Amino acid sequence: MTVQIICDSASDLATADIEALDLIRVSLTVQLDGNDYKDGQNLEAKTMYDRMREGASPKTSQVTPQDFEDAFMKVAAAGKEALYLAFSSELSGTYQSAIIARDVVLEKYPETKIEIVDTLCASLGYGLVVKKAAELAQEGLSLAAITAKSTYYAEHMEHIFTVDDLEYLYRGGRVSKTAAFMGTLLKIKPILHVDDGKLIPLEKIRGTKKAYNRIFDIVEERATDLTGQTVGISHGDVEDVALELAEIFKTRFGVKEVVIRMVGSAVGAHSGPGTIAIFFQNQL
Repeated sequence: MTVQIICDSASDLATADIEALDLIRVSLTVQLDGNDYKDGQNLEAKTMYDRMREGASPKTSQVTPQDFEDAFMKVAAAGKEALYLAFSSELSGTYQSAIIARDVVLEKYPETKIEIVDTLCASLGYGLVVKKAAELAQEGLSLAAITAKSTYYAEHMEHIFTVDDLEYLYRGGRVSKTAAFMGTLLKIKPILHVDDGKLIPLEKIRGTKKAYNRIFDIVEERATDLTGQTVGISHGDVEDVALELAEIFKTRFGVKEVVIRMVGSAVGAHSGPGTIAIFFQNQL
């Protein structure tokens, strides 16, 4: 493979995915209980969720330019081309760190081609874009072709999700303190989506089951054809719910493949345990 695909840990791909797809992954940092951890490396997401249920409030920071410089240098020294697909720039400064690092690497290796794409995606929606790019790279497509196809794929990736506790969105500045309090009191389940890389509230549904039913209605409204798609479901340590929803996808829409992954520490620190997110293409 002459094109090396690079991603960051906000893609929520498992280590087995990283190895199978021959990816280079750089990690965001998670601060938990006074310690710094590398997301996906030395902190299990479940450990973080358990601590959050006990009252911990983890924080995150972007991938450093140095981490990107190390990754890009490795690719350049090997004589390969690189495509870094980035976590939404509207949710993290990681994309800008990559831009800074590329300029440094190109000073030493001016002939190296390093493309950087702001996917404007998050969690497994972002991960599915990375997966698609890696598969194209393994097929031997050119850097230009992979960049174009993965960019299109990212532009049409839908993210529909709900959280179990509005408190975490409040801490991240996504909802007001009053909305968080009243939502919890009234058992409101917010449904949100990602638009131009930003988290945008869609609807407020009272009751978990009703919220899941409404999510599937939204999927039906927005998807053109799900039968041939790889659909993603990510969850905040509620795998049993994710598995149930995957079966609904298969029976209601005829989806042949549903990829289920836990929301990683970097994203989950802001969405909290109990999160359920659905990812699919709105246009093939």
